Amino acid sequence: MRLSRFLVPTLFVLLIGAPASAHGPTPQKVEESIEIAAPPDAVWNIVRDFGGIANWNPALTKSEGKGGTASGASRVITLKSGGELEEGLDYYSEEEKTYLYRLAKEKIDVLPVSSYSAEISVKPGKDGGSIASWSGRFYRADTGNEPAPDKNDAAAIKAMKNFINEGLNGLKAKAEAK
Repeated sequence: MRLSRFLVPTLFVLLIGAPASAHGPTPQKVEESIEIAAPPDAVWNIVRDFGGIANWNPALTKSEGKGGTASGASRVITLKSGGELEEGLDYYSEEEKTYLYRLAKEKIDVLPVSSYSAEISVKPGKDGGSIASWSGRFYRADTGNEPAPDKNDAAAIKAMKNFINEGLNGLKAKAEAK
């Protein structure tokens, strides 16, 4: 009897306390934007081709699209750091100058994320220019409780931030060169 009097509360504390120490990944977000000294229509004309992202994003060596700008269109991008990613188009609006897309197939050896969705948009800026914005929501590569340093939240944030900023800088350079 004495043992059960102590055992039951101890087991209760252990069972209740265990979930508190276990946790999975939390969604991460990167939001970047850049001012471009070119009108929104000119910038959108560069960005609008979902399959042609390699034409302005220096982080890529190649991109191939299928399905144009219809929902469900896809593209395969080849990163200059090596490897390919397949992405799917979820939403596209000429009027809003925006599109949303997502990673179709996880490849953590190419990009240290297990999934992502992203949005690119072009809005009017000051003095007739534009503001191009790119945001991404994602989970780290290793969704376990103790990920390796190259597969944790910090690695995923750094990789997405670098990819997005390199793309925005490439877009700015191309738009302002015209």
